[in-house]
Amino acid sequence: MKKKIVINIQTNCDKCRTYAMKTAAETSGVISVELQGENKNKMMVIGDGVDAAALTKSIRKKIENASLEIVQQL
Repeated sequence: MKKKIVINIQTNCDKCRTYAMKTAAETSGVISVELQGENKNKMMVIGDGVDAAALTKSIRKKIENASLEIVQQL
């Protein structure tokens, strides 16, 4: 089933945002990745069969400040 996952990322560095997006895009089952919010501090991931907790954990390893906000089935 398709899921919409929103992860809150706390960083001001463009390089860190790029690392986070690249990590999410390389995850198995991810269809699209998009930054949202006025400060680009929310990452919306749409995927099929993606483990939201594991995705958040792998992003947290790259940029240290990431928290799972919303998981919604589409």
